[in-house]
Amino acid sequence: MPENLAGIGVCAGVAAGPLLRIAAAPALPPPLPVTDAAAEVDRAYAALAGVVADLERRADRAAEATAAEVLRAEAMMAGDEELREAVRERIEGGADAPHAIDAAFGTFREMFAEAGGYLAERVADLDDLRDRAVAVLLGLPMPGVPQPGHPYVLAARDLAPADTADLDPSQVLALVTEIGGPTSHTAILARALGLPAVVACPGVLGVAEHTLVQVDGTTGRVVIGAGSTFRKVADAEVAELTGPGRTSDGHAVKLLANVGSAKNVPAADEAHAEGVGLFRTELLFLDRASEPSRKEQIAAYGEVFRAMAGRRVVIRTLDAGADKPLPFLNQQGEPNPALGVRGLRVARQRPRVLTTQLEAIAAAARDSDADVWVMAPMVSTLTEATEFAAAVHEAGLPRAGVMIEVPAAALRAGDLLGVVDFLSIGTNDLSQYTFAADRMCGELADLLDPWQPALLRLIAICGAAGRDTGKPVGVCGEAAADPQLAPVLAGLGVSSLSMSPRALPGVRASLARYSYDECRRLAELALAAPDAASARKVVL
Repeated sequence: MPENLAGIGVCAGVAAGPLLRIAAAPALPPPLPVTDAAAEVDRAYAALAGVVADLERRADRAAEATAAEVLRAEAMMAGDEELREAVRERIEGGADAPHAIDAAFGTFREMFAEAGGYLAERVADLDDLRDRAVAVLLGLPMPGVPQPGHPYVLAARDLAPADTADLDPSQVLALVTEIGGPTSHTAILARALGLPAVVACPGVLGVAEHTLVQVDGTTGRVVIGAGSTFRKVADAEVAELTGPGRTSDGHAVKLLANVGSAKNVPAADEAHAEGVGLFRTELLFLDRASEPSRKEQIAAYGEVFRAMAGRRVVIRTLDAGADKPLPFLNQQGEPNPALGVRGLRVARQRPRVLTTQLEAIAAAARDSDADVWVMAPMVSTLTEATEFAAAVHEAGLPRAGVMIEVPAAALRAGDLLGVVDFLSIGTNDLSQYTFAADRMCGELADLLDPWQPALLRLIAICGAAGRDTGKPVGVCGEAAADPQLAPVLAGLGVSSLSMSPRALPGVRASLARYSYDECRRLAELALAAPDAASARKVVL
């Protein structure tokens, strides 16, 4: 009988194929004597520079904005001056370049792990960078995704950003990781690529390579040694259904795309997106010693606005801090960055950054026919929302909104809609702050499940406020890409869903299967469930 493994399904679909694992990291050779320390330092620096260049190339060609963002952040770590200095000191102490790099990264690894929080989450990135630098020094291929020349199921402890950037969905049938959660990089990538995926699946790395496995990204079940190789393809309903998002009886739920730059717009068009529900502007600010000029910002925003002429574009002001530290903001030293100066709070210290950005958005909007809406991340109070709306209108922009990412904002959704024009719920952060569970902590993945009734209750509060005021309430977190959850969100009062373009067809088809009354009934069932698993089961 086939053996079953259980994890958390994070992207719906069923696929089967031979299991392969991420290539092992290069082993360190025995130490070698160093006769020319200066030359050895140059060799080590060249290896780090090679890693930086490789990551930046991968970021430039990454199809998904989120993958590009993470890759650039990892490249910044590899080029850090303190790291280079630590490598130099070890070489001057007698270590050869591979061992100096290994030791330097090891020191930083210990520091990050002891610091906890955001820095502890970056330990895996440090390990990946060390492996890549050592591979360059040894003349070995960089660690990465297998390329066997045939379709397969990819298994890993977790996937590093650099591994995922070049992942080919025509070869990788499904993803299974031993750790991770619903908002991990693996989960986000799987939804972006439309791949069935299971995370937090203990035991998957114990499965022998080339064993046939079946992955169910809805239930989280992985069956070992089952069936024949196949990949479930979208049915005709999903493939052929186009047009605006709506329920079977015509209730509109606007379907929008998440983008990071104009290069993501063609995919949104191909998926028949009705507009952009989340334009991430922080990608323009990453890896910068100083903020981009007003002229640079106008050009970048205008490119997306013109490509989306006649459609809605919801642009988010700079979402910096926590997992997106920006060098020019000098935010080092925060005891807990996730609870520190991030999102709109940056304007408390650097108000001109927000003012310049709003001026650039307004200038770009004037030269396009897009329907430009502007929203702020990490809003907690009515005062913050009021001041942001005033700044948006002062810049000459007509529509101001805020993101709902903390429970305090959700609980006062009605009051917020008294001063802003719309709300956009970021379910990733709202889950994190509601359950006090770091969204990168695999051991707490069950708490970050978007089907958690407490999270759905906060969404319901926002949806009710939207209905009462006649103002839009959208979801732009990863929950928006879940086809099974889409009818529930519609029933909770959500009026738009914004996601990776690849997820749009499945969500569109799922909504079309239910009437609005059925969506409301499903929402009530999910809210009454005792836990996430029960909520999912009663709806599915």
